[in-house]
Amino acid sequence: MRFSRDTLLEFLESQGIAFELFEHPAVFTVEEANVHLKDVPGQGTKNLFLRDEKGKRHFLLSVAEHKQVDLKQLSRQFGLKSLSLASPERLASYLGVLPGSVTLFAALNDEEKKVEVLFDADLAKKDYLQCHPLVNTSTLVVAREEVVRLLEANGHAISRIDVPLRNQSK
Repeated sequence: MRFSRDTLLEFLESQGIAFELFEHPAVFTVEEANVHLKDVPGQGTKNLFLRDEKGKRHFLLSVAEHKQVDLKQLSRQFGLKSLSLASPERLASYLGVLPGSVTLFAALNDEEKKVEVLFDADLAKKDYLQCHPLVNTSTLVVAREEVVRLLEANGHAISRIDVPLRNQSK
């Protein structure tokens, strides 16, 4: 079963996972989200759906919202020639979401477990995360440990990694 916003919220409640829901206009960037979420608790997240050069491996990467990921270095870290953002078609096919709505919760829609979930080590230190509930018109604040537990119980191993950052002075 593929989750939608409403079925995800029902599922979280059925699993006893506490969350706060914040409604807002559609946001497509961290900067847009920050306008509407500046007073919301929890660590904002940036989530990237990536693919290798041959489209054989796919990654859902979650980092703190302010980080600028160095994809060249990340590719090398995984022994790959290159990583790039996956197309909207791949995003819909693998994770069941649209651009702007990428979230850790989208891994629940990866029924075949083909997507590797990568979690920045710094993000793993935060108590609460801000995550879209599969749409970019609302945000959940949920305990990080609950998100991790839920994904792992769903069969997604989470790789905690030190995500390489782009040099901000360039």
